[in-house]
Amino acid sequence: MTQDVSDTAKEPTGTRVHATEAEARELAEAAREAEWHRPSFARGLYLGRFDLSLVHPHPRGAPEDAQRGDAFLARLRTVCEGLDGQRIEREDRIPDEYLAALSEIGAFGMKIPREYGGLGLTMAYYGRALMMVGSVHPSMGALVSAHQSIGVPEPVRMFGSDEQKQRFLPRCANGAITAFLLTEPDVGSDPARMSSTATLSDDGQTYLLDGVKLWTTNGVIAELVVVMARVPQHEGGPGGISAFVVDTASEGIIVERRNAFMGLKGLENGVTRFHRVQVPVENRLGREGEGLKIALTTLNTGRLSIPALCAAAGKWSLKIAREWSAERVQWGRPIGQHGAVAEKISFIAATTFALEAVLDLSAQLADAGSKDIRIEAALAKLWSSEMAWLVVDELVQIRGGRGYETAASLAARGERAVNAEQVLRDLRINRIFEGSTEIMHLMIAREAVDAHLSAAGDLAVVDADVGRKVRAAAHASGFYAKWLPQLAVGKGTVPTAYPEFGPLARHLRYAERSSRKLARQTFYGMSRWQAKLQYKQGFLGRIVDIGAELFAITAVCSRAAMIRADDPAQAEAAFALADAFCEQARLRADHLFERLWANTDDTDRRIADHVLDGDFTWLEDGVLDQSEGTGPWIAPWAPGPSEHETVRRPYR
Repeated sequence: MTQDVSDTAKEPTGTRVHATEAEARELAEAAREAEWHRPSFARGLYLGRFDLSLVHPHPRGAPEDAQRGDAFLARLRTVCEGLDGQRIEREDRIPDEYLAALSEIGAFGMKIPREYGGLGLTMAYYGRALMMVGSVHPSMGALVSAHQSIGVPEPVRMFGSDEQKQRFLPRCANGAITAFLLTEPDVGSDPARMSSTATLSDDGQTYLLDGVKLWTTNGVIAELVVVMARVPQHEGGPGGISAFVVDTASEGIIVERRNAFMGLKGLENGVTRFHRVQVPVENRLGREGEGLKIALTTLNTGRLSIPALCAAAGKWSLKIAREWSAERVQWGRPIGQHGAVAEKISFIAATTFALEAVLDLSAQLADAGSKDIRIEAALAKLWSSEMAWLVVDELVQIRGGRGYETAASLAARGERAVNAEQVLRDLRINRIFEGSTEIMHLMIAREAVDAHLSAAGDLAVVDADVGRKVRAAAHASGFYAKWLPQLAVGKGTVPTAYPEFGPLARHLRYAERSSRKLARQTFYGMSRWQAKLQYKQGFLGRIVDIGAELFAITAVCSRAAMIRADDPAQAEAAFALADAFCEQARLRADHLFERLWANTDDTDRRIADHVLDGDFTWLEDGVLDQSEGTGPWIAPWAPGPSEHETVRRPYR
């Protein structure tokens, strides 16, 4: 993958692109799917419409899908039982023979349709497979997920032409690992500043791809990658951010670095450089300018890989907490019988039940295809990544010093090699992967307040003149005059509502009442701040988090009812776990409701401004800063490929 550049000028391969806040928002809005052609339970939650029929009875897959899925899980378990996660941790890489073993049973084609050589598993079984793989080592789960959830298979399956599907999908199903390349050294969640370019050649047959991509998960060993790059406007097309499938054997591609992280040892994540790489026009996915929409749509279901890995961590944490708390004796009895530890065990067990419930409900909704799950999937990712982190943190606390000690150190002195500290480190990335918690808050909030923004019109536009705002106010008044009365009463105020759920009915009544309350609070925020609501990120984040707890409560109750129908012997245990979770979730939701209006948001903003202005630098005195480097963090341009050496390591 080296290139002779003696005949090319060593020009910058990436220059900074500056975009205003308005331009960045305009690009994000253009890429966002604005229409709602299918119903969405989660969207209704934020509008005060608690339509339980959209998620209950719990959706189920077809029997033939379950038969094929179970058969694959059995093969996968056999393979995974022969893999050593601690070897990955020690060697900081996934052995090639591990990848070959997964490839041999078709694990890299789980979601690829059977007509293209894949297994054609449902999202529900894909999630269960990720739980299995991730329990060996989370970096293996990340590799499989990055390949199939957001790598080449998914965008090609969703947006590729028939020719592209025939060309790429069988190769992916056969074990060609793939990656998704969006982030750049100077670009995170703001694609308006993307500097990578794909310039159409004079003959219109190829694009010349230039740029640098950062944090390319799987990029070090990938054979195919999806690259997002900006196409300059030209006579034959509109240009704009576009998506390309690129073969990493192409001339001019260098994986110049394999990055190292706090956790996920074995993750093949690097820095990938493109220097005048020729990409055939037929490798472009969709039309020019549709790249960001392709990326966001792919992530709608792709994000469900994170909840799967979080559920796996919860299940493992529960097992370790149970075993340790029963055998460890302090003050004459097992530590699990002490109130402080018992509270943590209850939280771990109840939350693990909920993690699986949220994952399975979201995945089954995705499989059914009759609902729009963009908010459900985003909530599942957001909520699961936050709650799983708390679960494993509590496990480390229960284990005490042994929770902080490495598995290798424990084994060296003759104790059981429980890798709690490793799982904590590994799990931390899920609050950042595929949209950080903060970005997820903003994204979900945008969808949650969409109806309010549409009703408000120019009231929600910062630079609208007085006349436009007056007309918008009249339109909004008409909308709210019809909508607000609908929020006054609902099934949640009827003591006998949802009788089929037995003792869990009270929690669904709470969720219904809280949904209407949440919609009213959002209206109050819109009325108070109007166009400035977009800057009230603390308020919007709490609105989103309340909806997430209500979604989880609903998923838990629906799952418990399904278990009662399928396996009456487990019904009592399922209802007990569901009841405990709902009580805990209600406390969290009530606290969030209180903090909507009683908080320190304004104070926090003032303090942050002072910090950024350098007013508090005296507070930093008394410590040493030994971080290296004194120049700007991001180079304004990057040298050509002749000045670098590739570290790419194909596994086969």
